[in-house]
Amino acid sequence: MTKDNKAQINMYNREANRDNDMDKDMNKEKNLYDKKKIIYKDKDIVIREVSLMDAPELVEVYRPYVEKTAITFEYEVPSVEEFTDRIKNISAKYPYLVVEQDGRIIGYAYTSAFHVRKAYEWSAEMSIYLSDRCKGLGLGRRLYEILEDISYKQGITNLYACIGAPEKEDEYLTNNSINFHDHMGYKLIGRFTRCGYKFSRWYDMVWMEKIIAQHQTDAKDIIPYPMLN
Repeated sequence: MTKDNKAQINMYNREANRDNDMDKDMNKEKNLYDKKKIIYKDKDIVIREVSLMDAPELVEVYRPYVEKTAITFEYEVPSVEEFTDRIKNISAKYPYLVVEQDGRIIGYAYTSAFHVRKAYEWSAEMSIYLSDRCKGLGLGRRLYEILEDISYKQGITNLYACIGAPEKEDEYLTNNSINFHDHMGYKLIGRFTRCGYKFSRWYDMVWMEKIIAQHQTDAKDIIPYPMLN
């Protein structure tokens, strides 16, 4: 075999490998669009994995939190494109769940990175946003129980919640979220004084923590959610 033939074969092999990698990436993208695995179902309520196609509905669930509350310190409602990117980034490693009632999304919850540094790998932050239609259905507890179970299977040990806190409850912010997390077994571990400014008012921020697994000296890397059985 001549050098020219060898070079040509190597070139074909490189192109074939590149095409295979592209196919794998496209399949991953397609799976995220198509992903609708049901985690929990009861009568007209379904909790399932997120799909990128959910982004427009999730933005509308999130909108009143931005525009009418200090529950989130975000000022502007994200675009559908930006929200889609957030879903992609979070879902690559962590569970992202949506709640449907009669086929309509009424809430969502997910875990995400507590911090980008490697040493924080075994900690994750909880987030949940529910519409008014979820009140009294126990969906907040159900979502947290599912996320905590998944986090345990991933190898995560610490779960955290970052919560806006009022000095005095007002029309934009109450202590409901703090009370919810307290009932779920989260402990208050820190309070930042008047660190958030929204609606011409200053708000505190608290961190709450829940330990869900023992801390091992030979800790293994956490398992990305898409790789769990």
